[in-house]
Amino acid sequence: MVNLKRRHFKGCQSFHYLLAALCFFVSFDSNAELQTNLDQIEPGGTITLPAGEISSMVLRVPNVTVSCDKNTVIDAEGQGHAVEILAAGISFSDCQIRNWGQDLTKLDAGIFVSRQATGSVIHNNRLTGPAFGIWVDATADVVVRNNYIQGDAGIRSQDRGNGIHLFNTSGALIEENKIIQTRDGIYIEAANNNTIRNNLMTSLRYGIHYMYSMDNLLENNITRNTRTGYALMQSKRLRVIGNRSENDENYGILLNFITDSIFLNNVVEGVSQGQTAGLDISGAEGKGLFVYNSLYNRFESNFFVDNNIGIHLTAGSEDNKFKNNAFINNTNQVKYVSNRLQEWSTDGVGNYWSDYLGWDLNKDDIGDTAYEPNDGIDRLLWKYPDAKLLINSPSVMLLRWVQKQFPILKSPGVKDSHPLMTLPAELTP
Repeated sequence: MVNLKRRHFKGCQSFHYLLAALCFFVSFDSNAELQTNLDQIEPGGTITLPAGEISSMVLRVPNVTVSCDKNTVIDAEGQGHAVEILAAGISFSDCQIRNWGQDLTKLDAGIFVSRQATGSVIHNNRLTGPAFGIWVDATADVVVRNNYIQGDAGIRSQDRGNGIHLFNTSGALIEENKIIQTRDGIYIEAANNNTIRNNLMTSLRYGIHYMYSMDNLLENNITRNTRTGYALMQSKRLRVIGNRSENDENYGILLNFITDSIFLNNVVEGVSQGQTAGLDISGAEGKGLFVYNSLYNRFESNFFVDNNIGIHLTAGSEDNKFKNNAFINNTNQVKYVSNRLQEWSTDGVGNYWSDYLGWDLNKDDIGDTAYEPNDGIDRLLWKYPDAKLLINSPSVMLLRWVQKQFPILKSPGVKDSHPLMTLPAELTP
């Protein structure tokens, strides 16, 4: 229930006259009166919402600054949006928001930012609720910064909303937010030229989820204990730089039809098989990097360590460039399903492989023999995992030797002609 006792709050409107600024106190007896006062603020004004519990509100006046007392709680009573922003240039901050609606088809959100709210800033808020945390609806140049967003763990993951959802936005800056227990952490849908950086996302389906988006910067984010850290799909010209995936299940970084993108200085560590009711299902291994039907991408100075599979390429993923990456202690370094040879070195520089057994006679820190991580024996082991018990047996060693002596018997696969002998100094987990 909303408390309708008489409460007071301080409002301050700044009028840039030559000699005066008007500040005043406003009292109200109901949330309807509060909404009336919000509608009567002059553009450019500032208002602090009072301590206590108040219900949903709509911000219609442009260029106002709205913040909350430290004891303010905005409770939407399980219906619709808690806060709806309908005008440009609004700053909304320092509020606790809870219990908005859970109808995903109606886009129920803790904070709903409309198309007209260009240039609005949403910062330092704490949101806990069932559907979308912050929905940005075709709005340009929005800033969403330093918010804490928590979903309802009592609802099935697929029935929750996303923490931050960008739909058809451009020029957005999404940074320093912490998101937990929503469906996806940050969902970017048909949204171009946005920056997503320095966010922390835990206990989710996907940490960051891209669909049909172009020319985005994804930088210095962390996903942890999600079912997929970064799910990047049907997008182009992404710059994915300095991100981390820590102990995610199934996939650290998943690419589905990603083209002309750059992956630089990312760390993927400890991706393992997801929950399968105790069953060991072939193909369900955790994949540090999964590349599906993705072409013309550049992977440089990335770090893949302690995953079930370091990198899995399939479905025509070709013409990608690999250089200066590190693959360390992955159970299987590479799984490649295709019948075409792929060269994984660029300009005479390959990648570091912790299981490389070659030599470097001329001391140039480049291996003198190529690294080929998936020969016919590897394919046999993928198909029959129990055969791993024989991996160091004389018979398997003989088969590998025969492949090398008679290349015609060897199926095409990945080849790094210039493997690095030591881990590059700039590659640190």
